[in-house]
Amino acid sequence: MTTKISLVPSRDVELELLRDLTQTCGEGAILAAVDEVGRGALAGPVSVGVALIDRGTSDRFPDGLRDSKQLSPHKREILDPLCRAWPLALAVGHAPPSVVDSEGIIGALRRAAANALVQLSAAGLVPDGVLLDGSHNWWSSTTLFDAESVLPDLPVRMQVKGDAQCAAVAAASVAAKVERDALMVELAATYPGYDWAHNKGYSSAKHIEGLKLLGPSPLHRISWNLPGAKGASDHE
Repeated sequence: MTTKISLVPSRDVELELLRDLTQTCGEGAILAAVDEVGRGALAGPVSVGVALIDRGTSDRFPDGLRDSKQLSPHKREILDPLCRAWPLALAVGHAPPSVVDSEGIIGALRRAAANALVQLSAAGLVPDGVLLDGSHNWWSSTTLFDAESVLPDLPVRMQVKGDAQCAAVAAASVAAKVERDALMVELAATYPGYDWAHNKGYSSAKHIEGLKLLGPSPLHRISWNLPGAKGASDHE
């Protein structure tokens, strides 16, 4: 039997990257730690959390911080304000289902990240490099799926399981998950029948049943092969 090990995040990778950025960008170099939420959902936005850190960011990140998928909803809500207060700044950007349909999921991720950067730039903060969770560099403008350069051309470090191993990526993960979940709960009141308050737009028995009875809503990703969906939405 294989034992699943719960990874505890550290700052090792982040500090290594900040040392490298300092050599090229100076002492004020800023690293953007990035994670996404909602990529596999059937409805609702795709969301990207961006946490900015520098060499002055405290090593004392929030106690109990983990990858958002390892935490209960209650624990995530407790950690959310702490995750937002710990780095230089943290923002969550969203791209609606219409963008997923028109530009694909990669284009939508880039739009969501760009939205987060706009929020951060309002505070005068611009990153010099990116630490991106996963193995696919969707940030880079060289991706084959990118039709428009909406993100700055920055050095990108990919980190598999970055949300579990890197504190700043975990913070971005928690904030993005909490913000998107809250949005889906609000939208559930506008579009009842899909149980979004519980499934947050992901596939579930009640969500599929709603698609069978109601068809897709305006917030479903209609370019996807939605299970159970037949015809246009009665909500339109």
